[in-house]
Amino acid sequence: MMADEDNPSRYVKLTKDQTPVQIDSTDLNQPIQVPQLDVHKCDACGQTLPENFEPPAVEPWTSGLFACTEDKESCRTGLFCPCVLFGRNYEAVRDDYASSTVPCVLHAIFVEGGLAVAATAAALNGVIDPMASYYLCEGLLFSWWLCGAYTSIVRLMLHNKYHLENDPCDPCMVHCCFHWCAMCQEHREMKARLSDNFVMPMTLVNAPPVQQMNPARDTN
Repeated sequence: MMADEDNPSRYVKLTKDQTPVQIDSTDLNQPIQVPQLDVHKCDACGQTLPENFEPPAVEPWTSGLFACTEDKESCRTGLFCPCVLFGRNYEAVRDDYASSTVPCVLHAIFVEGGLAVAATAAALNGVIDPMASYYLCEGLLFSWWLCGAYTSIVRLMLHNKYHLENDPCDPCMVHCCFHWCAMCQEHREMKARLSDNFVMPMTLVNAPPVQQMNPARDTN
């Protein structure tokens, strides 16, 4: 192909005097970056999005952190059986998790069990050695922080799924300071979100049977 003066050719003429190109064996069979095949994904939930998609703004919670009395059932469950409420929340927010037994048992062992140990240490104040009581309290505080990091998983999943704001602060700090109120708020949030995405009832209409018209036979 001959090149014009205005449109120079993009082809490069090879000659024998050129140095051969060295190709490393590690460069073979490597994936090639194709911009047309790159998909735009959400940083929070990881879902595939179209190119012209604009991420939604941070959405507020449907209820406040201390509005526990808005849902009487979750308020009673969170007050008397918080491990059961946490298990239900974990099961509801995880689409690939079919049982609430494991998170419920873990919450009962570490949270309720830790509170029972703390109450026992406070009741035996003066009987136990002061240094042993000090180290016990320090260990319980550290364990409570770890429990807050674990129980905040549900809140983080809600943040990623519905693009919620950090109200009033980081999820881990919310569960460390207001654990029971946070569980009740998360339960109300999931109930409100699910109630908005209800399925409209559909009426099935069966088509009439196909009728065939046969030509009249000549009886003569």
